[in-house]
Parts: sequence; C-alpha cells; structure tokens
Amino acid sequence: MEDEEQLDLASRLTQDHHQSLKLWLRMLSCTVKIENEIRSRLRATFGITLPRFDLMAQLERHPQGLRMGELSKRMMVTGGNITGITDQLEQEKLVVRVPDPKDGRAYSVKLTAAGRKAFATMAAVHEGWIAELLQDVSGDDKAQLIALLSDMKHKLRTEP
Repeated sequence: MEDEEQLDLASRLTQDHHQSLKLWLRMLSCTVKIENEIRSRLRATFGITLPRFDLMAQLERHPQGLRMGELSKRMMVTGGNITGITDQLEQEKLVVRVPDPKDGRAYSVKLTAAGRKAFATMAAVHEGWIAELLQDVSGDDKAQLIALLSDMKHKLRTEP
C-alpha cells in the first residue's frame, strides 16, 4: 500500500513541480545571502540588529506611530518579539510609546527625533549596500524581475 501511495505521488509530480521548487529555492537562496550580509553590516557599522532596523523602518513610514499589534502583523513576528525590540529601542531613546487616542488601554510606538535622525543615516547606508550587492544585475533585468515578482505576489494573494 505504501509503495502505491509513493507511485501515485510521483505520478502527480510534473516538470512544473520541479521547476516551481527550483524557483522557490533559488529565490530563497538569494534572499538569505543578501539578508545575512545586511545583518552583518548593520551590526558591524551601527551596532543594530536587522529586526530593530526593520521596526524603525516601519515607524519611519508611519510617523503617526503604529500599535504593537500592527507592528507585529507588518513584521510577521510575535507580539513578544515586538515588545522586546521596542523596549531596547526605547532605552536608547530611539522610540517612544504614547497612549493611543482611540483606545486608552493601547499604546502606539513612534520614532523620536533622535530615532528619525539615526534611521535616516542607517537607511541611506543600507540602500547603498543593497545597490552594491545587486550591482551586477542590469537595470533591465532588475525591472523584469520586479515585474515578474510583482505578478507572482499578486497571484499568490488572489489564489487559494
């Protein structure tokens, strides 16, 4: 019986299955290589972790602040992780918790003036690192990859 199930599974696998898996692994490999390099550079240059940088990036895009739950959802990590990162950044006076005007029991997190200044410096350097890491990919190839991945992202959102 087990052999029959294995044969049935194998018979359903097509070249497209193999190609899809190969594409997924290639995208993941490129992402991990870039992410590891950025993690290393952020730590060496600014003494900051990638999650702390990412949280600051979210707040930079939302100057009015974000609630902890919203940060958790946007960063795809647990609320406990967000609390720990926020605590560290608050100790360094880079973010501040403020009561949410719509819900007195909740807090929003905002960048402080020092946080905005520090993030602006880090973001400019970060952008240069990304440009450097992808410098051997032509502009046309970048545009094509952006279009293809945008289409893939749209299809992943709309398909079950």
